[in-house]
Amino acid sequence: MKPSSFDYLRPKDVPEVCQVLADDPEARVLAGGQTLIPMLAMRLARPTTLVDVNRLPQLHGITEQGAQIRIGAATIQAKALHSDLLKRQVPLLAKALAHVGHPPTRARGTVGGSVAHGDPSAEICLAAALLDAEIVYATAEGEERFAPEEFFIGPMLTTAPAGCLTELLFPKCPAGRVGTGFHETASRRSDYAFASAAAQVVLDEDGRCIDLRLGIGAVGDVPQRLEAEGQGMTLTDARIAEIVAAALEDLETVDDLHATAAYRRRAAAELARRALREARDDAMGDIA
Repeated sequence: MKPSSFDYLRPKDVPEVCQVLADDPEARVLAGGQTLIPMLAMRLARPTTLVDVNRLPQLHGITEQGAQIRIGAATIQAKALHSDLLKRQVPLLAKALAHVGHPPTRARGTVGGSVAHGDPSAEICLAAALLDAEIVYATAEGEERFAPEEFFIGPMLTTAPAGCLTELLFPKCPAGRVGTGFHETASRRSDYAFASAAAQVVLDEDGRCIDLRLGIGAVGDVPQRLEAEGQGMTLTDARIAEIVAAALEDLETVDDLHATAAYRRRAAAELARRALREARDDAMGDIA
């Protein structure tokens, strides 16, 4: 199939983008286009206007901003994957990016575009949920900021206003011995995940857990940061299994053409254990 007809605009700055979107509710932002273009081709999306933001310099780059790392929404995924700053300060996101798409799609896809589409299987969305990233939009009325739990509300469904996602703000890596882990399963490496898990732990000098974060993606309507208790514990394999079992006790999973809900629950549990063990070993490596 071919897309339905649309107008094409390339605004000179973000305020102009916001005004176009405010004036035309059926307009859509175009950045990397790795999700939008196939949707246009299948006529799952029929915008009146495509607003190309890919060449706006204010939407690019990865920089330090106080206690946060700012990632411009139009930053190419491949550039983020190879960013030394991200590897140092947001190592969980750096690991997640290695699972995003395939090299050709990462060479065009944008970090903000993945978040804006709100796919529950998207690795960047899971990293944002786990790390409490701020999602920043510019609108004709001003700036709006969202926490992941209020932004992602359903499959490919967000609370995004009529505006342009401008940046993501990730907290810098916490002090202490930090370890991260990310695992997923798919029909082929880097295809859409059937289930995914992300973990970040902080250990003290004796190897006891100071902070533990565990998240699950692709198994439900939205990526989820789970309630997981590990503070003060030594993270043995047996203790990790207990933590995961408790965290996933009320997990709701979905059936679709790719996997059953029961399979997703089993896969989520195994992936969560692997992610936590990897995070523990990563942090223990610093201690050793």
